[in-house]
Amino acid sequence: QVQLVVSGGDLVQPGGSLRLSCAASIITSSDSFSNYEVTWYRERPGKQDDYVAIVNVESDTTYAAHVKGRFTVSRDNAKSTVYLQMNSLAPGDTALYYCMARNVNNGNTYWGQGTQVTVSS
Repeated sequence: QVQLVVSGGDLVQPGGSLRLSCAASIITSSDSFSNYEVTWYRERPGKQDDYVAIVNVESDTTYAAHVKGRFTVSRDNAKSTVYLQMNSLAPGDTALYYCMARNVNNGNTYWGQGTQVTVSS
């Protein structure tokens, strides 16, 4: 069992930066955050959810085209946390951002509750 807490959302001006966190609490003592790949998604008003970025268990990363070069995803297994550094934010990035962790050994998935990012002047 895993609980994910997402934080870091805020109101920011266009061109600004934010860092989001997806912090995991691993309830099962035999499990480890290093077993999880983590995906960031976002929910924009009136639109389908977007895949944003993924970091796998090897810390390899992949990005959606609309954020590549502006966003960076990273993980700190010692803190059981994945970060999404967002730079050069634009109004189109306004969304509820949330994370999903998938255990690569058994396929179990867990979802965070989301944090609101608003980009506006």
